[in-house]
Amino acid sequence: MRKTVFITGATSGIGEACARKFAQGGYNLIITARRAEKLAEIKAQLEAEGAKVKTLTFDVRDAQAAQAAVESLDEEWQKIDVLINNAGLALGLDKEYEGDPEDWNTMIDTNIKGLLTMTRLIVPGMVKRNEGHVINVGSVAGDAAYAKGNVYCGTKAAVKAITDGLRIDVAETAVRVTNLKPGLVETNFSNVRFHGDNERAENVYKGITPLTGADIADVAFYAASAPKHVQIAEVLILATHQANGSTIHRQ
Repeated sequence: MRKTVFITGATSGIGEACARKFAQGGYNLIITARRAEKLAEIKAQLEAEGAKVKTLTFDVRDAQAAQAAVESLDEEWQKIDVLINNAGLALGLDKEYEGDPEDWNTMIDTNIKGLLTMTRLIVPGMVKRNEGHVINVGSVAGDAAYAKGNVYCGTKAAVKAITDGLRIDVAETAVRVTNLKPGLVETNFSNVRFHGDNERAENVYKGITPLTGADIADVAFYAASAPKHVQIAEVLILATHQANGSTIHRQ
């Protein structure tokens, strides 16, 4: 029987790459995001390649909408084998005392509370079946703060702690829990962070060959494909010339 993966934030970057990787790996997919048109486009592409895809349109910040979406799944889609909590973002790059509180709220509500919402909705089924895998997309930013990253780094530190806590909570079950911590990945991440300032976003990746969404998807798939007695608890993935969140050698 084909397994099912549930991916949040699946319309771009790491989320979209995970959808394509897991489709290639023979999974059925439930892909979610806010943009219905983009979800439909990806669904059509993947189904043309032989995948079976279900789309759910909602914002993970809206707990009621998330619950309604999950509860709308009919019986054939209710057994979720892998949950990839990917939806997340950074907004702004300001000193903490000069930051925009609206940006803070969006990051906290998406990166922390959205992840918790999806975990609360899906993991009880995994525990009941005594099988499943939660893959949370954290960040190198969760290991140590970098200049002007304050709140974003704080949210990713929370992802690490929440992931570790969940792993403890399900230790008596066969549910596995993984935290992926990417470094510099070239996606639309920086465009979002700088509120659409493409020139500023492009400068983030100058002088270094960054990771791609596909690189992170490869690691996610590897973790999900490990033997049942193997739990890939945490993986830090960096570009070759990146040592940590703040040390980057540019050519």
